[in-house]
Amino acid sequence: MKKNLSPKAYIYPMPVLIVGTYDEQGVPNAMNAAWGMVCDTNQVAICLSATHKTVKNLLKTKAFTVAMADKDNLIPADYVGIVSANKVTEKIKKTGWTIQKSTNVNAPIIEQLPLTLECKLISYDTQSEICVGEVVNVLADESILDQKGKIDLNKFKPLCYDCDTHGYYTLGERVGSAFSDGNKLR
Repeated sequence: MKKNLSPKAYIYPMPVLIVGTYDEQGVPNAMNAAWGMVCDTNQVAICLSATHKTVKNLLKTKAFTVAMADKDNLIPADYVGIVSANKVTEKIKKTGWTIQKSTNVNAPIIEQLPLTLECKLISYDTQSEICVGEVVNVLADESILDQKGKIDLNKFKPLCYDCDTHGYYTLGERVGSAFSDGNKLR
């Protein structure tokens, strides 16, 4: 039997995304954003409140990075989500993360996060607060790749966010193959 729950957007898993930008003085900033998704083969969409310093930055630079937080970076990833760059201008320093400037967009790359999407801003809608970016390059640390150069989720351990309990989780084991297992019902 199913039970009625409160009307919430229960979409699982929700990736823990770290959105990186530079401000007008070139100071790197990062924020934790869980409400993001793929919206085309080379585009991402993230819900970002206009009050965030990150939004002000990306509207000026027209660029940002999206890194996937992983288990090893849980504490600094959570920190950049609870501390505002509107109040703490150099919050990245507290994380211990090393910043490198992207060669493809005007945005920071966090060396400790093993997967980063470098994005050009396509649009930001002030009504919906949806930011859409074109992925122009993807950087993956070799430590999370398999022998064929594909991302191995058993090595990566990306964080997922539970909006109901406010917990962080990692993904579990692979249990099937997309575009294949359903053929058993044909």
